[in-house]
Amino acid sequence: MGLIFYSEKCMACGQCVEACPFGVLLLTGDTLIIGEGCNLCGACVEVCEVEALALPETAGPSPRPGVPPDGVWVFAEQRRGELAPVTAELLGEARRLADTLNVKVAAVLLGDGVAHLGDALLAAGAHKVYLAEHPRLQDFLEETYAAALTEMAQKFQPEIILAGATYLGRAFIPRVAAALKTGLTADCTAFGIDPEKRLLLQTRPAFGGNIMATIITPRTYPQMATARPGVFKHLAAAAAPTGEVVPVELMSLAKPPRSRFAGTVLEIKERVPLSAAEVIVAGGRGLKEAKNFKLLEELADLLGGAVGATRGAVDAGWIPYAHQIGQTGKTVSPKLYIAVGLSGATQHLVGMQSSDFIVAINKDPQAPIFQVADVGLVGDLFEIVPALIQEIRKDRNLAVSG
Repeated sequence: MGLIFYSEKCMACGQCVEACPFGVLLLTGDTLIIGEGCNLCGACVEVCEVEALALPETAGPSPRPGVPPDGVWVFAEQRRGELAPVTAELLGEARRLADTLNVKVAAVLLGDGVAHLGDALLAAGAHKVYLAEHPRLQDFLEETYAAALTEMAQKFQPEIILAGATYLGRAFIPRVAAALKTGLTADCTAFGIDPEKRLLLQTRPAFGGNIMATIITPRTYPQMATARPGVFKHLAAAAAPTGEVVPVELMSLAKPPRSRFAGTVLEIKERVPLSAAEVIVAGGRGLKEAKNFKLLEELADLLGGAVGATRGAVDAGWIPYAHQIGQTGKTVSPKLYIAVGLSGATQHLVGMQSSDFIVAINKDPQAPIFQVADVGLVGDLFEIVPALIQEIRKDRNLAVSG
């Protein structure tokens, strides 16, 4: 059923035409024409003061008549036969959401020769795994992956699809949402469920990180979102996982793609990748100049950790972008986060506030970083950090620098 139009109420004011984000409404004289492509977003209904437009009663995320919902899906990102860490993180979060909805969690695995990952996905929290293997899925192509996931979603009708906001996820998940004519919220840092309306509450930073916006997709299926890596905690792996791996044959793979895979250029990694580091020492503009990051490198090396930075330090050219943490950088969740000489702007906090234990070092006692810190040290970082380094060296019977 499509959009409901009561022509006798229409005043031909044109507000609905301006409000339609998809351009499917057209006003010809005093006649409103509803074109193809309407996905019942409701934007026109909200602005119509005379109630000449209405949505059908079946529009909304209550279980659809005749279509049993397939629960919460997680796109199982893998590269060269290894699961990306964000997959386990999202499976843990998906289990929490699925418990509220009283549905199951499914992982969607695309690739070629990746069936061995099925057990790992079940152990990480999936109740079942939809497995699509094909030579055309061996290497990532946006067109091929988007067509495959779209066909699977149309076949099994999930209520929710989650994916990592990684390079791969950001590249093709929007194409899936467009093909399914549904909404997509990108870079989420929190999820919740409205149990009465079965709505996914999708929270992400907005307006430069100055506010946290919670977004819903109230009228289209599936509800889709990408999540920042490093934000959610994965479940403890099940010792004896139960569940099933369901092979899926896809018609979309019969057609050759318009692009071809040329090759992979491996990323040059830090000594300890930020995404995998259990300890991170991060610096901001309080370090004053690039050479002072050597202090943080020395402390990070002693703790077996990695060095991070704020956008301000990166923009100043003191340290490469690969170290940037925050809304426009990486999201991390280490066991220990030491924030040195950074104020704690909202944009930075978004990327590290889920750390298990936060130590802040800043000479300004009113710095926002102290609001999220477990331990705060108020003082000159150029005195505190060298003192920490010396104490660690003494404790480990290492040579103490002069």
